[in-house]
Amino acid sequence: MRRTVIGAAVLVVVVIAVVLVVRARPPEPAAAPPPAVQTTTVRKGDLTNTRTLQAQLGFGAARPVKGAAGIVTKLPATGQATELGKELYRVDDQPVVVFFGATPLFRALDTPGLKGSDVAVVMDNLAALGYQVGTRPKDVTKAEFTPRVVEALKKWQKALGVEQTGTLAPGRVLVLDRPMRVGTVKAQLGEQATEELFEVTPTTRLVTLQVPVTEAGVLKADLPVTIMRPDNRPVPAKVTSLTQVAAPAESGGGPKADVVVTPDNPEDVADLDTAPVRLMVTTESRTGVLTVPLAALVALKEGGYAVQLPSGGLKAVKTGLYSQDKVEISGDGIADGLEVVTAQ
Repeated sequence: MRRTVIGAAVLVVVVIAVVLVVRARPPEPAAAPPPAVQTTTVRKGDLTNTRTLQAQLGFGAARPVKGAAGIVTKLPATGQATELGKELYRVDDQPVVVFFGATPLFRALDTPGLKGSDVAVVMDNLAALGYQVGTRPKDVTKAEFTPRVVEALKKWQKALGVEQTGTLAPGRVLVLDRPMRVGTVKAQLGEQATEELFEVTPTTRLVTLQVPVTEAGVLKADLPVTIMRPDNRPVPAKVTSLTQVAAPAESGGGPKADVVVTPDNPEDVADLDTAPVRLMVTTESRTGVLTVPLAALVALKEGGYAVQLPSGGLKAVKTGLYSQDKVEISGDGIADGLEVVTAQ
């Protein structure tokens, strides 16, 4: 009897201990819900691919200037603009003045009755400065150095402060085809004026670069491009010329293309002198197409691609232009606003 009581007591203690252990055990965690599917939306938009080219902002091709016989006694400053009828430099302490025209002075104009295109240049410039030279023939070869032109020349020489000879030697006038600016000054005072004195460049800032003809690609005249300034500000521009040039024999390379690009608004680069820039050229573009992120494409085992719907179904698509992280798609049931699965 006593053993029975003891056994029962032991059983009660064991049961109580088991109950306490079960109660102390933390509850089993609930099963984690399946991960949410990440989705994106098919959107209508524009896609572009661009090519970046290294280029140089400056004032275009420089043209060397040489003078006539004599000693250089005054030189222009770099960046100085050329002005009609204004002194640019001095030889033998006599001013060399800027005229604009298509024909440089190739002889001394010292005898009334001389005719030619150089006479036409002198008549046009004197007239532009306000002097009476008479009517110039439309045919420049028939322009005549008349007594009236001689008189106008004397009045201009008086205003310039030089001897009023009524004659004009080639070395006293620098004829340019348009307004220019002084680039690099090469000469020093006291040197012979027949050497290279300085360079002149266009006044408009341009972007220039040279690319192999085989890589010129879509570059062509009037093509809209973007100049990226050194501070990464974009400047709208256009290709203004594309000229093929032969590569030097010693270079071993193929022919090159000289490319000139002009900003749409010169003021966008007016604060820069010369600087390296990047040229952004659009090589391909699509407008108003349906696009998704590349991560939304599903490669099919049988080839091609599809997009996956949130329900799990697949819709086959045809891909078009790839641009950075997006791709053009089309296909049955593919529309703007369609929700599709994208990779995590």
